[in-house]
Amino acid sequence: MESSISIRDLDLRFGSVEVLQGLNLDIGVGEFLVLLGSSGCGKSTLLNCIAGLLDVSDGQIHIGGKNVTWAEPSERGIGMVFQSYALYPQMTVEGNLSFGLKNAKMSKAEISQRVARAAEILQIEPLLKRKPAALSGGQRQRVAIGRALVRDAEVFLFDEPLSNLDAKLRADLRVEIKKLHSRLGNTMVYVTHDQVEAMTLADRIAIMKGGQIMQLASPNEIYNRPKNLYVAEFIGSPSMNFIHGELKGGDFVADGLSIPMTGYEFADSSEKEGKAIIGLRPEHIATGDNLASAVSRTKAKVSLVEPMGSDTIIYASVGSHPIHIRMDGQATVKPGDEVEIGFQPARANLFDPSTENRL
Repeated sequence: MESSISIRDLDLRFGSVEVLQGLNLDIGVGEFLVLLGSSGCGKSTLLNCIAGLLDVSDGQIHIGGKNVTWAEPSERGIGMVFQSYALYPQMTVEGNLSFGLKNAKMSKAEISQRVARAAEILQIEPLLKRKPAALSGGQRQRVAIGRALVRDAEVFLFDEPLSNLDAKLRADLRVEIKKLHSRLGNTMVYVTHDQVEAMTLADRIAIMKGGQIMQLASPNEIYNRPKNLYVAEFIGSPSMNFIHGELKGGDFVADGLSIPMTGYEFADSSEKEGKAIIGLRPEHIATGDNLASAVSRTKAKVSLVEPMGSDTIIYASVGSHPIHIRMDGQATVKPGDEVEIGFQPARANLFDPSTENRL
């Protein structure tokens, strides 16, 4: 894969505090990469290093084959969209879009052409004569994206661009950004703490913690084969169920529970014995008509029911183990009921309690 952005042995320190440590990352040409993690994990810091807004302590950054480690942001061939819209309130939308191009001494004809193209792509043509105060949050964010778009950059950097919007607008603009990437084919690096944004937008996701990348893979790989407990817990809503037990003779055994691990693919292809943690996604626990596909079955005592329309989330217990299960939205279950549940080992995840890595 040809790299659009290449990061080698990147360190960033603020005094004695290590924020990024020995980080390596290659982002392919035309790839949509999402940096995902909780607050303080280093994702926005990494983006700001790529943009040139922070000086790195060590390591190198290449964009388009050129070493830009110490280059100014304006020399890096990037367009950036921030969490805050950062629009000039006294200027019209057209003025905001063209401001950077005028400063770059671009011809009027070229400026007009680029502004018209960006406005068409983002469907903001009727808004060009308005000022930011007369726009909704979603319209302002489109203008902010348009300001990056007119630069005609090879690389676009998005720093949590949708986090200030309400849920409906976030969903709508998420679709627009995906369409934009499909239409332009530019490299895009997108920072978010929202796993839904990451799963729906990304070609690959880099899940970060403590300034390091925990796993870099496709959304499918991260969802189905998380590399460690942190990734497994971070991805999925409701989050994965974890039960502590041990592996004995090919079975996972815990208090009141025994699951044959038939069909489970171990990370190093050899079956293990000893202490283990099993991870089961709520949607992978079989109930009702799906029980036919289960390898083993048991009973769960329901304590709480959350109807969500398309789904019903039930909180239950198997022996001493609390679990939550995703059922059909029309499921007729109430607290106090006992439901039969089943397990599909091929869709389970096993982790080593000491290293927290996938077994």
